[in-house]
Amino acid sequence: MWWKFKLFFAILVLSEIVHLASSVNVVCYFSSWTTYRPGNGKYNAANLPADLCTHVLYAFVGIDYQGNLVILDDWEAEGLKELQHLQEKKNENPKLKVMVSMGGWNEGSEKYSHVVSNSSLRKNLIDSILVFLNKFKFDGFDLDWEYPNQRGGSPEDVENLTLLLKELKEAFKPKNYTLSIAASGGVESASVSYNISAVGKIVDFINVMTFDYHGNWDSYVGHSSPLYPSHLDTGSNRLLNVNSGIEYWIQQGAPLSKIYISLASYGRCFTLANANNSSLYAPTQGPCRPGPYTREAGTVGYNEICELYSDYKRIWDDEQKVPHKIKDNQWIGYDDIESIKLKTEYAKSLGLQGFMVWSLDTDDFLGICGSGKYPLINSAKTAWNDIL
Repeated sequence: MWWKFKLFFAILVLSEIVHLASSVNVVCYFSSWTTYRPGNGKYNAANLPADLCTHVLYAFVGIDYQGNLVILDDWEAEGLKELQHLQEKKNENPKLKVMVSMGGWNEGSEKYSHVVSNSSLRKNLIDSILVFLNKFKFDGFDLDWEYPNQRGGSPEDVENLTLLLKELKEAFKPKNYTLSIAASGGVESASVSYNISAVGKIVDFINVMTFDYHGNWDSYVGHSSPLYPSHLDTGSNRLLNVNSGIEYWIQQGAPLSKIYISLASYGRCFTLANANNSSLYAPTQGPCRPGPYTREAGTVGYNEICELYSDYKRIWDDEQKVPHKIKDNQWIGYDDIESIKLKTEYAKSLGLQGFMVWSLDTDDFLGICGSGKYPLINSAKTAWNDIL
């Protein structure tokens, strides 16, 4: 009998190890405006498999100078109808958490800096958030302030952000709402925007935005989300990569269990100044041509790249562990299944507990390109679960 007990115990322990190794938090941003895209780019919540993500973050809402949560535009108000579909997903998967995200790049920083500096306005903001969460049956709140102490903010933002998060966490206790932030993955940016060790003690998780290290705001070619630096990088540019960003958050005291690496389902792209010079740091003359779905110069979705840019030449950078595509004077740096798997393996090797994806709508959600639906997200999940 004793050997049977030992065998049972060993199986129990092994199954728990496998469960811990395979369980991963998958945070997916849902862009409300993408329901208005044309053709194969049109995305709505009905496209979302209920078990694809552990958390779906509805982006974005904003604030006004009085600290009121606001719907950003008429499209957003119409987009709130998508929440019904998201709530239906929770009926299919009761473990799914649907959260709302406030902020984003276009919201800027000034309003946030103003509101968090005043205790009355902070209270108004928190009350406004609570009403919104309750009204639309959200499970939590994500703050994507881009960025404290930057873009019209003030040095006081760093501690005022920490104070706001403390007050939010306290206010969330009665309903056990989840609290997260999206934070800069750039070392120089993060160093002036956050009290990282303090923030790490408060929030449930941190989506470290390990992308947009380069883009058409630069006058030269650079990959948006390299895993490691290139030998061509010099000075502070050697910090513009995923590894440097994640290492900085760890070094500054953020708990490993709360740091989520971010994966991009889109690429940043350029028009080369000279089609015969396409190396890193080659001069550019602006953004690439917009894709037909995302319709934004300088950005193309992975779904556009795999469906419509198959005649572009793919080149793998084994130093940075990312691909790019070239045709004539068009240069696209992006992530594909190969680079996504490497980033996922990297994150798990560090002891991180999850990853974030921006965003659902630019993965190949229709499965047009031959690797199934949501190939980037699913390949990341598979890679995570394959590592014990």
